Amino acid sequence: MADREYTQLTYEAADRIAVVTLDRPEARNAYTVTLADELTAALDRADRDAAVRAIVLTGAGRDFCVGADLSDGGFDFDAATGPDPAWQEPAGRVSSRIFASNTPVIAALNGAAVGGGLTITLAADYRLAATDSRFGFVFTRRGIYPEGASAWFLPRLVGMGRALDWMVSGRVFGAEEALAAGLVQRVHEPEALHDAARALAAELAATTAPVSVAVTRRLLYEMSGVDSPGPVHALDSRLIASIPHNPDAVEGVLSFLGKRAPEFTLRVPGDLPDFLPWHRARREEDET
Repeated sequence: MADREYTQLTYEAADRIAVVTLDRPEARNAYTVTLADELTAALDRADRDAAVRAIVLTGAGRDFCVGADLSDGGFDFDAATGPDPAWQEPAGRVSSRIFASNTPVIAALNGAAVGGGLTITLAADYRLAATDSRFGFVFTRRGIYPEGASAWFLPRLVGMGRALDWMVSGRVFGAEEALAAGLVQRVHEPEALHDAARALAAELAATTAPVSVAVTRRLLYEMSGVDSPGPVHALDSRLIASIPHNPDAVEGVLSFLGKRAPEFTLRVPGDLPDFLPWHRARREEDET
């Protein structure tokens, strides 16, 4: 059953899957500061729930999100005096929370996903699109600037050349171009999109170990910018050396040999290896 404690989205958790749905169909799910903050809170809630193994992010109605609600103003500060130095723009609040997630996030992009409605999904593990989906980083056509840390995420997904094309031109493009460039991993017929996202989430929940997923997800991000493979190999070595004391590793082998579904027992975040630098930093932040 959907949780109605939010005003601009719905939250439903069942069968190890949390579904977070942008719920402003009358505004084509254009995001507001309120929606951005509710999204951040809902994603945080799902990520901290040990029973949730995958998160599906989608939109109600015909569109995922058409970007910022320009009629709403888009700011939660006095434009005359400017923001507090610690102020963060709304789309980046969402993409930053997805980036920090220990739980895989699957974005099901129905209809239009434009501007901030696209940048908030760039940190997701999967982006699934409908065949009739349309995408665009349209900031230059509005005289504004990219947000959601998209200038960091997008070149890593599609390469600098394609990122420059899409962002400098601000042009709108379709699902096939997005798929060919690697912006989305899979394309489905519109009526099958949500079921496909749920099926992928169910597969991840049933077949993967939560601690292994969390560590792997962060390794890919945290280590992608180092100058050589040395630091990665050093951390890999500590992780592999911990396997003899890892019950999930034993279960993974036994379930494979027994041709049965695995029953992994380690949980996030309590069972994450203490020596992971990003886990230690996040734990210290939570304690302050």
